[in-house]
This record gives sequence, structure tokens and C-alpha cells, in this order.
Amino acid sequence: MAARSLQRADDLLHTYKLKRDFALTSEPAEGGQSVADQLTFVVQKHWASSLHYDFRLELDGVMKSWAVPKGPSFDPKVKRMAVEVEDHPLSYAAFEGSIPAKQYGAGKVMLWDCGTWTPLHDPHQAYRNGNLKFELRGHKLHGRWVLVRMKGKGEGQRAKQAPWLLIKEKDSFARAAAEYSVVDELPGSVKALGPPSRSVLTEAGRGHRVASGGGLPPDAVPAALPATLAPQLSTLVAGPPPDPAAWLYEIKFDGYRMLVRSDASGARLFTRNGHDWTSKLLPLRSAFENLKLPPGWYDGEIVVPSEAGVPDFGALQQSFELQRTDDVVLYLFDLPYVDGHDMRNAPLEARRAVLKRLLAASTSELIRFSEEFDAPPESVLAAACKMGLEGVIAKRRSATYRSSRSTDWIKLKCSQRQEFVIGGYTEPQGARSGFGALLLGVHDALGTLQYAGNVGTGFSRQTLKDIMTTLVTRSQSRSPFAANSKIEGKSHWVTPTLVAEVSFGEWTRAGRIRHAVFRGLRADKLASAIVRETTLHLPAAKAMPGPTANNSHALAGRLHVTNPQRVIDASTGTSKIELVRYYDLVGDLMIKHLKGRPVSLVRAPDGVGGALFFQKHAETEKLTGIRQLDPALSVGHPPMIEVANQQGLLSAAQWNVIEFHTLNTVAVSSEHPDRMVFDLDPGEGVTWTKVQEAAQLMHSFLTELGLPSFLKTSGGKGLHVVVPVRRLHDWDAVKGFSQAVVLHVAKMIPQRFVARSGPKNRVGKIFIDYLRNGSGATTVCAWSARARPGLGISVPVAWAELPSLRGGDHWSVRTVHERLDTGNDPWNGYAKAARSLKSAMSDLGYAPPAA
Repeated sequence: MAARSLQRADDLLHTYKLKRDFALTSEPAEGGQSVADQLTFVVQKHWASSLHYDFRLELDGVMKSWAVPKGPSFDPKVKRMAVEVEDHPLSYAAFEGSIPAKQYGAGKVMLWDCGTWTPLHDPHQAYRNGNLKFELRGHKLHGRWVLVRMKGKGEGQRAKQAPWLLIKEKDSFARAAAEYSVVDELPGSVKALGPPSRSVLTEAGRGHRVASGGGLPPDAVPAALPATLAPQLSTLVAGPPPDPAAWLYEIKFDGYRMLVRSDASGARLFTRNGHDWTSKLLPLRSAFENLKLPPGWYDGEIVVPSEAGVPDFGALQQSFELQRTDDVVLYLFDLPYVDGHDMRNAPLEARRAVLKRLLAASTSELIRFSEEFDAPPESVLAAACKMGLEGVIAKRRSATYRSSRSTDWIKLKCSQRQEFVIGGYTEPQGARSGFGALLLGVHDALGTLQYAGNVGTGFSRQTLKDIMTTLVTRSQSRSPFAANSKIEGKSHWVTPTLVAEVSFGEWTRAGRIRHAVFRGLRADKLASAIVRETTLHLPAAKAMPGPTANNSHALAGRLHVTNPQRVIDASTGTSKIELVRYYDLVGDLMIKHLKGRPVSLVRAPDGVGGALFFQKHAETEKLTGIRQLDPALSVGHPPMIEVANQQGLLSAAQWNVIEFHTLNTVAVSSEHPDRMVFDLDPGEGVTWTKVQEAAQLMHSFLTELGLPSFLKTSGGKGLHVVVPVRRLHDWDAVKGFSQAVVLHVAKMIPQRFVARSGPKNRVGKIFIDYLRNGSGATTVCAWSARARPGLGISVPVAWAELPSLRGGDHWSVRTVHERLDTGNDPWNGYAKAARSLKSAMSDLGYAPPAA
């Protein structure tokens, strides 16, 4: 029987072997072992002639395979085309690498997901019938799915390249496309993760069952333990919620937020900002590991209790200062991941029930469960204040866990208290040593540090000395506060990186705090994130629904997207939420090209084909992450704007922005450009091959002039050749020189190039647009989409890649996954390549205009 199975597998692999030269490709020729009572599935992300996802199911000793161009979707309404291809050996399920050029399927292959599958009916009969239903247990894919062969295609026989449809079945894992795109949210490899956990309540890696007398909630999803996790944060409110029964209430601990990542290698302790504090909390780590809890992410807060049992923030700080943390206690209150499962979509109450069961047998004095109060919220808050606690945290019992600030967790404080940035200090008075008062600030919506008053009480003699020592090392000559800040008396300024926690009586109308008392420095919070904490007045209970299909997508909590399903490009069917997701995906790559540069935004409220609006100026109060620049940079005009961070990209996309254009300068040195751009714009009748040749000619000529140049697609018809320039020349000099370059090239090769714009001048020729080098002119930013059919994108490329490009819109919003791994690498060395133009001007015989 075994020999017959091997012979059948060998027969099924005939086509696979016929297509490959195994002396050249590293793909396996055969092999692989089946595991008893277990069928493997794998999805491989494959950058061949175009990006697609190879979906493979183990059956009859081989991997049955389908190419899925757009990848799987968790939305049952979305039917993904799946083209059946040749069977692959079982060993292919572990393959990740590159198939050499000129070999079948040439390109990179990445192990995108893997796990086990279970057929829901006889798989052989179902496969023959073209209706194969199954359940997946992977790192990314879960639940019930079906592969359906399209009618009239290959019925009754194995058709070559038979088209099927891959469809998610309706179950607890199904999610609308508006709220979740698994290929966008989870683009990376699972190679290092190994096979996912198969059981729901198995023995954990270090020997402790998840539950005794209870299981995991139905919404727990099998998943690998992520390397990092951002915590859920609470929102300050004015009073208890109007529907108290829907909430649970815990102590607001006066300590540091701490998350524990536990796996087979041990426990690591992380602050809310992801800093590893394990080495500072070795006694706590030992206590946690002694509990032998299953692998997971455990969320809580560390405190040092006073003799009365109340958290003492000052004592906690002293423990770290003295490097004696034996008395630090960790209170755990949430469980986002446990035992190979993602618990974030389970209700808070269910997550806490599992956590409480895990800790039920614990006798550790250092690891404790954060109990909830069984009393009306008003009396809970009153009791907390009477005990000297900071306040109470209320959490919606049904809430999912979100790595962002939300109104599902709210805080009720006994007194006003928050963090401030230290921007300076005053001279001490009388016999006091050190400093008189700390000068405090908070950031406004534009990221400017606004003065908020000072604090001069709450310091011990030792604290004064220690803080003063720290302040001296951060001394600077200029005030870090906004220019209009009115600060009385002689002040000393410091780099605004220290964060102080301060309690106070009230805010004045002028934005100052009164009756302030210093509570301690906060090493766990970033100064750049400190803003004035505003109090939210909760609406009636009926106005606070839970997540819906329209607002519970992965961006929820960071951005509210209106009309997410509105189609913005009819040619591809791309929706607004897809464009927002695109900018979320490329944000870290794109911000490197945007940071510090004035921008122009191209808005398309009616999508591609509708009216376009160019925005060089905007009111930015409601555009988080977009800020107005110094008005002095544009005297006589409204302030220019900058996309300051990745959130700004999302805010702009929500505002119907499709294109981002940048000036050839940075705001800090706006009178001197730092790059020169040559836009190769082909006229009617010019083939793409001619554009490629033109780019290579420009590259060669610039090299002769001693000028390094870098290439990027435009996202449209042409290419951009970019020359980094040292900030030594004014706008007239750079524009004049760029014109001289174009005139010279057009004169030398008039049959190819033209130096004058206008459609009539460009017929059959390429206009090299140098006008983008003038003051105020802009060029589309790298990674920006273009507001034209297809939503092409501008992408940095290496000169060696030029021959392989299919057009200026080689990549688009829909195909960016093909380029993410390469990212900005082709432009490595860009900043160091900047040159003065003086020598090149001389070689070309160009004399810049007199200043």
C-alpha cells in the first residue's frame, strides 16, 4: 500500500518535475513526510511575473496547488479567483527562497502562512466534484473555507489551469473586507514561527494548562505570539458612565504600565513604549516564571505598596533609583494572547476570566490579579479617593482589546494629575539648593511645546539634587517653548526630553496649572507624546455602540474613515479604505521622503476622474500629523504645511488626498534647494523603450558632470531622475543650471529630446521638465499614489532595474506588495551623495546669475 502511494505521488509530480531544472533551482525535487492524522496546508507569497499567493493542500502524498492572484479574504462575499496548477511535493511546504531567472516561476517565494487543514467531507470525492470544503488552522488563516471549480471548466476531468474560486465560509472568523484585509495587515513571513498551535487547551510550553474548569472564549483565534504588543490606553472622562452595569471597575494604580511576554525561553517585561525593563526587574521575572503560566502576553501595572497597602509612586521610583526592586508588585488585569491564541477579539470579561483562573493557584506576593469592585461607580470612586488612590479605571465588559486609546477604557481621577514635559527651570530662592521650580509644557496639535506653568513643591532634598544633576546635562541656550510663551523671571533652558508627573488644582483660562505638586519623573513615557489631557463627557449609553463593520477595521482607534467602501478608481474598483490601508502600509517608507519638506496635497473628493484640488495651505486642527510651517517661510501667503508623521498620511487620505507632492527643499533651509529633478515626460507616439533609453542617457551625462543621480518611477507615463545637491546654491542658480543641462541634451540629440513644454512640441519626443526646480515647484513624492486610472505609484528603483520596468506605473496601490521588501534600498547612500554644483556648472560652461 505504501509503495503504491509513493508511486501515485511520483506520477502526480511528473508535470512539476518536467517544468524545472533542479540543477539550477533550489526548489525540492521530491520528498517530504506526512504526519499521522494531520494534513498540512501552506500559502506561499510568490513574486513571479506578478505577485500572487500559492495556496496548497496536502492530499494523496502531494500538495494540491492553486495560484490566487489577490490572496485570501476573510469576507464570505469576496470570491477570490484560484487557478489550479501542477501538484507540488510535500517538501515544498517548507520552501522559502528565490527561483533563479529564466526558470519556471522565477522570483522570490515567501512562506506567508502554514498550518493544518481538515476536510469537512470526503476530500477525494469533493475534489473531483469541484466543491472542496475544509477548515484551516494556521497562523493567519482560520475557520471554514471552500474551493469551488467554476461551472463548465474542467468538469469530469483534470483541466489544465482550471479556474476555481476560494471563498471564506460564514463562521466566527469571517470579517467584512471593510474592516480587515489579511494580506495587508499581515504581509510577512511565518517561516521562523514554525507550525501553529493545534490545540485549544493543550499543555503549554512550560507545563501549565490554560484553564481548570473552563476553556478559551469562542472568539479566541489560533495565532503565533507576536514579538511586540502596544497596550490599550484609557481616556479621561468627567464622571461615571451612564450604563454602570455594562462596566467593571478597577483601581487606577499609581505605577508604571508593564506587559509581560512569556514563551519557552522565559519572560520579558516591557514598558508601554516597548522598552525592555527585564534587567531592572529580575525578582519580578523570577516570580512570574515560577508560576509556570502558558506562553502569552500579560498586561498589567507595577507598583510598590505603602505600609497601608496603597500604591506609592515615590517608593516605586526610589526602588529603581536604588536598583532594589524586590518589593515591586505586578498587578495583572488583561490577557491579549495566551497559549497559541489571539484573545483580543474576545470580550474583556472573558479574557479576565481566563487570566483569573490561571492565577487562582498562585501564592506569589509579587504577581497578583487586579480584582474588580462590586459596588456602584460613585461609591467606588469615593472610596478610592478616601484611601488616597489616584482614581478608578472603568472598562466596558464586552470590549475587545485594541492597541490604542479608546473610550472602552475610561479613567476617573480623584484630582487633576498628568504628565508634563520639562523645558527649563528657575533659580532657587533663599537657602534652597538646586532649582526653584521646573518649567512645564505640553504639546499642541502641531507638535509645538506650549508653556503650561511651573511646579516648585513636592521635592525632597535628595530629589532636588538628583534632578538638578540631570538638568545640567541637558542644558541648551534657546527656549524650547512656543515663541509667544510669557515666562517670568530668569530661566535656564533644557532639552525637552524629561517627563514629570504633576498633580494640580486646576487649569486657568490662559492654559496654566495652579497649585501644582511634583510627584516624580516618568522614564516610561516619551516626551514627544505628552499633550494636555482633556476630559471627555460621555454620551448616553445608546450613543456608544460597539464595533461595527464600518468602524472596526484595523485602523479603528487611530482613524475614523468616512465612506470606506466608496470606489475612488472605477478602473480597478479600489475603495477609499484600500487607499487608506495603502498609506498605512507604506507609511514608514514614505515618511523618509516627506519629513521636514513643505508639501502640496492633491485632493480628489469624487475620486479618479473627478475634480482635483491642490492644497498648499490648510487648516490643520483636525488633521492629526499634519502641521503648518513657520509663516516666515511664505511671507505674504498662508503658512505651508508638512506631513510630520505616518498618522498625517492617514489623516490626509481620510480627507480624500490621493497625491503628495514635495518641494525641492526642507523647511529649515528653504532658500537653498537640496535636490534637482529631471522629469522625463514622453509626448504622443513615444514608446516606453525610448523613455528607458532617455533615462539612461541622462544618467550617463550627469555622471560625466560628476553628479550622482537616482531613479524613480513617476507613477504615470514617465520617470524621474533625481540629483541630490548640497545646500550651497539658491533657486535661480539651480533652476538655471538644470535648464542648461536640458538645453545641452536637447541640442545634442534633437531627434529624441525637446526642451520646450507643450503637447505640440513633444510629439514623438521626450520633454525633460526642468521647471520642477523653480522656487515653489513640486514633484510627486516617492511612494505617493497618482490620481489617475490604475492608481500607479512613484517608487525608488536602482539603475540596474531600468531595463525590467514596464512603465512609469510599473507598480500600483494594488501591487505594492511586490515592492515592500525592497523599499527604499535602491536609494541607499542618497544623502551622502549630495554634491556642490560648482564644478559641474564650470564643465558645462554655465555661469549662475549674480546674487
